[in-house]
Amino acid sequence: MAATPTPRPTPRSAESSLAPTATREWPAVAQALAAFDPALPLAVAFSGGADSTALLLACARRWPGQVVAIHVHHGLQAAADDFERHCAALCAELRVPLIVRRVDARHGAGESPEDAARNMRYQALDAAVRAADGSIRYPSVALAQHADDQVETLLLALSRGAGLPGLAAMPAQRERRGVVYHRPLLAVPGADLRAWLASHGVAHVEDPSNADESLTRNRIRARLLPALQAAFPQFRETFARSAQHAARAQQLLDVMAQADMDRIAEPNGLPIAALQSIPGERQANLLRHWLRARHDVAASAAQLRELQRQIAACTTRGHRIDIRVSTGFARRRGGLLCWYNGRPDPT
Repeated sequence: MAATPTPRPTPRSAESSLAPTATREWPAVAQALAAFDPALPLAVAFSGGADSTALLLACARRWPGQVVAIHVHHGLQAAADDFERHCAALCAELRVPLIVRRVDARHGAGESPEDAARNMRYQALDAAVRAADGSIRYPSVALAQHADDQVETLLLALSRGAGLPGLAAMPAQRERRGVVYHRPLLAVPGADLRAWLASHGVAHVEDPSNADESLTRNRIRARLLPALQAAFPQFRETFARSAQHAARAQQLLDVMAQADMDRIAEPNGLPIAALQSIPGERQANLLRHWLRARHDVAASAAQLRELQRQIAACTTRGHRIDIRVSTGFARRRGGLLCWYNGRPDPT
């Protein structure tokens, strides 16, 4: 199914900046954009949809000549080529350079399609902001997730029984490999953002997969958000506060885990004897932090329990630890607990 741009008038000139009427009628949009202060030059992740189009338009008008758009072509549907053509045409109109990255976002066995696409998207964005020698050309990347996306993320986390990292939902700002990723629109309802974009008369594409309610996130958007709006009109703000509380609690746990890691960690792993001296929940907190900080992976609750059980049982020189953890394996090497992306050769 081919995607066609939503018909809108031609974009107004860059000199018009952000129209005063839009500022008055959609204060959440105006406040979010005014508070956004990234390091320049700035890259904007640009799908061609309404949300990323609004973000690109605002950034291009505020920082002319300092903004580039990055479009990730996932190749998952026939409309993808139409999306790319639309993005190229709009970027030419806005005088914004466009970088296109093509990825194979098909998911592997046991991996969710959404997780696979998200991981490939971040890899593509990371590659796009770097020069050939790996140096950073664009220190900031703007992502267009808004308040409704944040609520959907929180509800998904609740449905999966997630811990604090999941309940914290999406951070407004996060650094990955020296690049800062910003989400300046997390306080803006999706409807406000689309109305603001319409007031500026700029075309966008509609992804046909957004109507597919076999996808959990789409079911939440189509069924739960309207019900929440009817029952709790302020749910976006209250859910956001809950996510912020979870994020602050997780920050405290991260500080504790980093202190433990600084105290016992070695370059190649964690000393098993030192791990055994740390009590249960604090040990689990350290293991989660070590996997995330050193290896950028997360263990499931069942994997973490089994890993802790094996650490506790590791009382003889010959005791082996060799279990699947996330996408790799945790294994004993001498007196160290190590993690490998794939099973290492036996020793």
